[in-house]
Amino acid sequence: MKVYRLSRRKYASDLTGSGAERAGGRWNSRGIAAIYTSETRALCALEVAVHLPLNLTPADYCVITLYVPDENILIVDQNDLPKGWNSVPHSDSSQKFGDRFLRGNVWLAIRLPSAIVPEEFNVILNPKHQEIGKVKILDMSDFPFDDRLFR
Repeated sequence: MKVYRLSRRKYASDLTGSGAERAGGRWNSRGIAAIYTSETRALCALEVAVHLPLNLTPADYCVITLYVPDENILIVDQNDLPKGWNSVPHSDSSQKFGDRFLRGNVWLAIRLPSAIVPEEFNVILNPKHQEIGKVKILDMSDFPFDDRLFR
């Protein structure tokens, strides 16, 4: 499966999950590494945009296309997610769910619905999984954000 990640250029080839490890996110607590990707570039842009302030168009971003082996991706049904998984701000129930997945280290990746567009999907990679080396960077290119997203 091809997935996409938006990142500042200086972190584009970093597949350690250290950014999410420092900050935490919807599907991981601080101290637990994760790599957030999406099935589309457009969803990546929305996921970044909702976390940034208005009137500040991000610069120096690039889109990274990654290959993740399909057989190493756990597909989760929305009905199996914890109550409040899509709350804003995110709940600790979604973090605990993701932490269990990441610590369990059984699967390389997990496919989950986006809280922004639940009919579209994010794929969270476990950088500590023994098969992380099978994730390949296929392409990197500049990603200029449209200013209208930040007005």
